[in-house]
Amino acid sequence: MIVLFVGDIVGRPGRGAVCELLPVLREEYDDPLVVANAENASGGRGLTAENAAELYAAGIHLITMGNHVWDNRKIFDFIGADPRIIRPANYPVGAPGRGQTIVTHHGRKVGVLNLSGRVFMTPLDNPFTLAGPAVAQLRRETPLVLLDFHAEATSEKQAMGWFLDGKLSAVLGTHTHVQTSDARILPGGTAFITDVGMTGPADSVLGMKKEIIVNSFLTQLPTRFEVAEGNKRQFNAVCLTLDEQTGKAERIETVQRLL
Repeated sequence: MIVLFVGDIVGRPGRGAVCELLPVLREEYDDPLVVANAENASGGRGLTAENAAELYAAGIHLITMGNHVWDNRKIFDFIGADPRIIRPANYPVGAPGRGQTIVTHHGRKVGVLNLSGRVFMTPLDNPFTLAGPAVAQLRRETPLVLLDFHAEATSEKQAMGWFLDGKLSAVLGTHTHVQTSDARILPGGTAFITDVGMTGPADSVLGMKKEIIVNSFLTQLPTRFEVAEGNKRQFNAVCLTLDEQTGKAERIETVQRLL
């Protein structure tokens, strides 16, 4: 089973990179299941139904979210009805949408779980206490289970990888927008990377206009961030090869492309 997980899609440049490059990668990797984090896909904050449809048309099968899931309030109109979008499962009971799902690709079922970290972030319910039961529930239906762990601290992401090693197929970190060089398969057979990276404008600070970010550090004044512009874009992802019978990872390969 081949899975392509695309790192945080940022704004119009990120969506454009997906639309341009994903058809090529789907052919290159023999039509994998494609999962992508899209919490920044609409103007850098949140997701609209129109932009979600654009990503589906480009070949994305399932969208995960993160701490910016509610930033564009239009999502309240459709997140509960769209089975192809999941948000962090550790939001309190009553939050719309779902935190995990089963997606079928070429007749094979893959479970996908989304959790948010708590270090330097909004203190949601404890992702570590929720992770075990959620993974166990998904594994009752399929041995192939992925976690998008949307977190700030590298220590929290690595701790989650070790905590879940051998219990699921992959723990994939998102949120910090810089692809890390620690992609590996842990001893128990779980693929891990601290951060998959970002798909969006290359000449930027984490996808935002670099001049605005630099000025905010110089002045310490409140600043409204804007998605960077320009022709240079980057596409970051990981490609996973998973054993269909055991659910263990056989390979994790980082993908970095400049457009």
